Amino acid sequence: MNTSEIKIQLFREIDNLAEDSLLELRGLVLSFISHKQIVKPKRKRIFGSMKGAVKYMSPDFNEPLSEFNDYM
Repeated sequence: MNTSEIKIQLFREIDNLAEDSLLELRGLVLSFISHKQIVKPKRKRIFGSMKGAVKYMSPDFNEPLSEFNDYM
């Protein structure tokens, strides 16, 4: 089946729907379309973009914390 045949079959099936099913389908399609518009594409990460963000780091940053002496 090619794309045009699928579209024709889909239109025929929609024509045969009851009114309440048609309204439900319309709601689903509208919610899908609005969801697709809200989702933004992820931007590519740039290596080194956070360079210089940390202005100060304590000299004992890598030392073990005294609170965990019981566990070591």
